Amino acid sequence: MNNKIKTVILLFLLPLFAFAQSVVTGVVTDKDNLPVLGATVLVKGTQNATSTDFDGKYTLSNVPEDAVIVISYIGYATQEIPVNGQSTINVTLADDTSELDTIVLIGYGSTTKENVTAAQTTVDEEEFNKGAIVSPGQLLAGKAAGVQVTAATGSPGEGPRIRVRAGSTLSASQDPLYVVDGIPLDAANANLNSINPADIADITILKDASATAIYGNRGSNGVILITTKKGKMSSDLKISFSTQLAINENTDEIDVLTGDQFRGILNEFGTPEEIALLGNFNTDWQDEIYTTGIQGIHNLVVEKGFEKTAVRASLNYTNQNGTLEGTGYERATLNANIIQKLLNNDLKLTLNVQGAAEQRRFTDGGAIGTALSFDPTQPVFDPNGPNGYFEYLQNNGNVDELAPRNPVGLINSLTSENDNNQIRATLIADYKVPGIDGLKFVGTAGIDYNEFDEFSRRDPNSGVGLTTGALRSNGDGYRVNQLLRGRFDYNKELESISTVMDLTVGSAFQNFQRESVFRGQDDNGIAIADQIGFNNNRLISFFGRASFDINDLFVLSGSINREGTSRFSPDQRWGTFWGANGAIKLTNLDFVQNSGFLSQLKLRGGYGVTGQQEIGQDFLFVQGRVVPSNAQAQVQLGSQFYNTLRPSLALDLKWEETYQWNAGVDFGFFEDRLTISVDGYTRDTEDLFQDGPLPVGSLGNRSLQNVGATRSRGIEVGAGLDLFRGDDFNWNIGGNVTFQEIEITDLTLGDDDQPTPINTVSGGGFNNFIGEWAVGADPTVFVVYRQVYDASGNPLDGVFVDRNGDNVINSDDRYRYKKGNPDAYFGFTSNLTYKNFDMSFTFRGQVGGYNYNNVRAGRENIDSITETTTPFLNNPTSGILQDRFQSAPLPLLFSSHYIESSDFVRLDNLSLGYRFNTDKVGIRASVTGTNLFVITDYSGLDPEIAGGIDGAIYPRSRGIILGLNFDF
Repeated sequence: MNNKIKTVILLFLLPLFAFAQSVVTGVVTDKDNLPVLGATVLVKGTQNATSTDFDGKYTLSNVPEDAVIVISYIGYATQEIPVNGQSTINVTLADDTSELDTIVLIGYGSTTKENVTAAQTTVDEEEFNKGAIVSPGQLLAGKAAGVQVTAATGSPGEGPRIRVRAGSTLSASQDPLYVVDGIPLDAANANLNSINPADIADITILKDASATAIYGNRGSNGVILITTKKGKMSSDLKISFSTQLAINENTDEIDVLTGDQFRGILNEFGTPEEIALLGNFNTDWQDEIYTTGIQGIHNLVVEKGFEKTAVRASLNYTNQNGTLEGTGYERATLNANIIQKLLNNDLKLTLNVQGAAEQRRFTDGGAIGTALSFDPTQPVFDPNGPNGYFEYLQNNGNVDELAPRNPVGLINSLTSENDNNQIRATLIADYKVPGIDGLKFVGTAGIDYNEFDEFSRRDPNSGVGLTTGALRSNGDGYRVNQLLRGRFDYNKELESISTVMDLTVGSAFQNFQRESVFRGQDDNGIAIADQIGFNNNRLISFFGRASFDINDLFVLSGSINREGTSRFSPDQRWGTFWGANGAIKLTNLDFVQNSGFLSQLKLRGGYGVTGQQEIGQDFLFVQGRVVPSNAQAQVQLGSQFYNTLRPSLALDLKWEETYQWNAGVDFGFFEDRLTISVDGYTRDTEDLFQDGPLPVGSLGNRSLQNVGATRSRGIEVGAGLDLFRGDDFNWNIGGNVTFQEIEITDLTLGDDDQPTPINTVSGGGFNNFIGEWAVGADPTVFVVYRQVYDASGNPLDGVFVDRNGDNVINSDDRYRYKKGNPDAYFGFTSNLTYKNFDMSFTFRGQVGGYNYNNVRAGRENIDSITETTTPFLNNPTSGILQDRFQSAPLPLLFSSHYIESSDFVRLDNLSLGYRFNTDKVGIRASVTGTNLFVITDYSGLDPEIAGGIDGAIYPRSRGIILGLNFDF
């Protein structure tokens, strides 16, 4: 080949060398030199991307030598690195110092953390509580100021009670509105247990009215937005499996008399006939009905990302055996989501599907209370008793129906199950409108559907139940929640006035329908009339929001919702709810940026009006005509007619309205190593729902109506501190405290034309009417007789203060004393990592609240043991050994002696973990303890009682959990 030809060929190939493609490999680690799993590695300006594997390794093909690769991962600063012909590029990612740019959810949309103007908190996966978590609510306990999470009981499958700020209502629901992947749940079917907690990415709590007003007449109790995990685009196949084994045991028992103590006190005070009833045993009945609960939780996750598609699927199986014999919870969930980009990435479709099959196993809950009072000198088993259990029998050999039942016999005689099959699905279309920069349409269609059935059967040989035999029952039904919503979002930068404008306008329709049938039959085949339930209501809303970020310094935002609900009469159906708020981002001013210690400073404030419609019943219509409140109708099924129940709703009944002010300030110090947020609020609620006992003749038979008002105030403080930031050692702590107070400001009954002012409403939903609603008092205040004590501090038997001086102790001498709501509650958390080792814990507590110990009241006196009309004995609580009360007059039941402080500090969880890194699989082993100890002076089983009335509840257990996680 001559030189000319060679020259021509070389000139022809030169451009190809200039655009030569190569393969780039490397490892992505964090500041602790730990591999970063799932980081995106992208050739800038192209769709050519990959992601790191478990060891942080990546391989990126077809990379031009003059290209720039972009490495990004959530929580870390994005890096851009020129290739410059390199074949190996290792990267260490630094923490993202621009946390304020993080996208956070707000009502029907999102914004940056820097532009949040309302009171809201987001808790993400890294901050969630650890342990054998069954219900999503458990993830939040102690994590956010203004959010109180209380386990209702220790019963398996029973979710906690969540309160966002002090409840303002009296009779209506105080639960927040839950929104799961865009679907607002039906308050009557807000079954959070159908969501696998391991599938939740983060939970955002909207607390003040300016944030929740866009949700209209469901925003007064706060809104909780739950977002589940999604797959990532252009990511490798990832498979992970986790398993947990938990052992749960009760931490304590109610202190009642042992068999020997019981015999001793009865020999001292009892008659010969009563002493003759004593047995020779020392039976611990609580020990007989409780056991060790074993729990297993297993999760399998598969996810894969393509250029325009991301898929994630998970399978969960949970089996929890309760500490009360015969109780349990079993759940299987299958969750999947698919993200698909179309039309040159202008259209993004997101499909979320959550399916769950649940079963709760119950037993006779009366066994818990009976185990406290049943004679401890009697045996568990008796060959002459029903089914071989000791029972009190009449002379004819039948079980004495007035006597307490053998607690073990009660549990073993009942089979009861509740099954629930649920599917929740949303399809979200996010479309960038062509030709109009910044305009997009977001459409959401969703359905939340569940079918349920229940079955209960009592052993006919147990002697429990109807005199004709043991009751059998079953029921089934369905609930469906349908959603259709559309909105336009428009974001535009107005350069001439240095303002970024963000607008939202939309409409939503939601339909709720519930139907159930309950059937009963005794063992002799005698049918009990079926109970049929049907309910249907709808919501239509038109909403909008406008936000203006002015000169990157002032943020002004407002929202409005015009909403109609079929739950009320046509005249009271529509309402307007709105909120306005603003913030000053002082962070962006020179004096903050040049201070040397301030890294964040923002002032916030807002006002809003929200509603509350959860009354538990609906205003119904028949053939377009209003059904009178006293109407009753019949439906025919086959050849039989059945009565239907009609709600007693007044024509003028309307939703409660809450008016709320909020002011807050956010601080950051030393590059946000220390962050502090403080919020203060005042909330006034009017037109309260009242459903319960009323003064005689006040308003006839109208049991549900709008009554009076409440005012609540509070201060919330949340703080986080990075104690250490290093390559191998990191330690951060967080804390929050909430101070709250609430009082009833008005109890006027009736409408404005014919008001009926009163001072108190007895009952207030309290057990034994220990409380009352009173103007100027907390709704959970106790109304008691004042106990008199001797010089040594011992209560005097039957001696109470005659407060009105009439020489008679009666109801006129009762007074308001203490309250169930705490003055403050708090949480303290810690997360520590050292190389592959990690440790975290959460403390929770409260101060200033009180409990009425209804377990002790009425039990700690001699007469409660011995004065019986039938031949059986009752075991008292151990306080009788000190107090030695003889009789049980009514004032003793309502004595201030049984009002006890509910202050406590609880170690909610402590988790230790270690990660093993291998070539093929990552393994993390962990051990976690839950409810490890409680510091309190309360004499009852547990000081944390929702509402302050302590009865014989299913106790919360202590758990030890062993866990293994595998990442492939």
